Amino acid sequence: MTNATPFAHRFEPAARGGAPTLLMLHGTGGNEDDLLPLGQMIAPGAALLSPRGRVLEHGMPRFFRRLAEGVFDEADVRARAMDLAAFIEAARTRYDLPAPIAVGYSNGANIAAALLYLKPEVLAGAVLLRAMVPLSAGPELRAEGKPVLILSGAMDAIVPAANAGRLASALEGAGAAVTHRTLPVGHELSQADIRMARDWLATVEHGAVPAV
Repeated sequence: MTNATPFAHRFEPAARGGAPTLLMLHGTGGNEDDLLPLGQMIAPGAALLSPRGRVLEHGMPRFFRRLAEGVFDEADVRARAMDLAAFIEAARTRYDLPAPIAVGYSNGANIAAALLYLKPEVLAGAVLLRAMVPLSAGPELRAEGKPVLILSGAMDAIVPAANAGRLASALEGAGAAVTHRTLPVGHELSQADIRMARDWLATVEHGAVPAV
């Protein structure tokens, strides 16, 4: 059952004709302001829709509950993903937006991945920064041709490389056009993430599916 409590969020309208809409999804402890600068860097002039996660872990906002680091409450993941999907649909109507491209970091990337598993039609694509497999079962719906960029860290102490690889394979199996790159960094974001996300988004904006 969908939780009717609204998401606190920020919306910045597009400042450039034809620019995409980005759904900015923060990591644990972030808020609706955290990733706005990132959105402006990787897609200048894009519309930005940035909700705050509604789960609190020791006072820190998240998008879903976890039982331990790297161990997710999968029932909560499912429920929270459906709540977020409902928010996206309502925001599209309120602000007259096309389907957004999710840009998620860490916990935000994981809820974006859950949307791709459960409700891919609400997204036009996704940039998943340090994402993990969100659910033990694979994607439940097809995501034919949906462009997805996964950027992982080779020295990430939180997301095992094999887990990120399983996520890429699962989304490819569901029909998404997945580009997966592993950078020589840890869990933190780097300039390489910004550059690669910007270049990938520019390719998507011009109507091409990025090469894998």
